[in-house]
Amino acid sequence: MEKKLIDDAFYVEQKKYGLWDSTDLEGKGLVTSLTEQQCISATRFYLKGRQEGFSESKTYESDVGGKL
Repeated sequence: MEKKLIDDAFYVEQKKYGLWDSTDLEGKGLVTSLTEQQCISATRFYLKGRQEGFSESKTYESDVGGKL
């Protein structure tokens, strides 16, 4: 299958079983998605986060009451 260059920043390509993979310009894998558009969108989001830094993740705690 043919690779498509997106935004001069990464490639997307359809792989086995219809999945779409993105790779950076050096060929390192980034994202795998079900559709081409999802792959492009998720890769843009990932690269933006990698460039600008990801926001702090939130953690949640919970307790389950009762006897087992």
